[in-house]
Amino acid sequence: MAKEIKNLLVNYIFDKEFGKAAIKYVQGRLLDIGCGAKPYKGLLSSYVTEHIGVDHEGTSHSKNEIDFFCTAYDIPLEDSSFDSVICTAVLEHLEEPENAIRECYRVLKAGGTAIYSVPFIWHLHEEPRDFYRLTKYGLSHLFEKTGFEVLEIKALSGFWVTFGQLFVYNLYRLNRGPLRWFSIIAIAGLIIQVISYVLDKLDKTEQWTWMYLIVVRKKMD
Repeated sequence: MAKEIKNLLVNYIFDKEFGKAAIKYVQGRLLDIGCGAKPYKGLLSSYVTEHIGVDHEGTSHSKNEIDFFCTAYDIPLEDSSFDSVICTAVLEHLEEPENAIRECYRVLKAGGTAIYSVPFIWHLHEEPRDFYRLTKYGLSHLFEKTGFEVLEIKALSGFWVTFGQLFVYNLYRLNRGPLRWFSIIAIAGLIIQVISYVLDKLDKTEQWTWMYLIVVRKKMD
């Protein structure tokens, strides 16, 4: 519960923006790369005919929803067999993100779309498997280099959300002992997140974003 409160702001923003993109771009047979527990299964169920999830054996997330255990570089599925792909907060954990993008291109049908999310200003997480941070220009370069057409790259926050959310994460390091029992940290964290959200609406400096949402399309043959 504490973890959910700590992430409340970024989860709210991401779910809202991802939902908008899903309505517009997700359809048919869907591949979820690095699916973990398939957190968006319910959201996407009305848009897709099949939701296939792949992840590696060493994932730190639940394995109950994984359909195929494999790496993002070697997916045991046929060429051009999916209408849509999602890959949320995975590229930064891969040693060779370009190779993973090429594998996505291989399994996606011509004209099919993929939605990725990639952090920019964010703390180390799931260590030691945390390798990269990419700007929107680096992302455009990678996807275009592998043959994709970039449809959208959207910064999901400005300075205030990024700063506020990271401040809350740092604050939660103190969430132990008597402070935990009186929920002082949780209450302070909620207040900081609300203030950060309002300030971000008033002054959205996107070069400070915590996360990018990228939509790409495999070009028609």
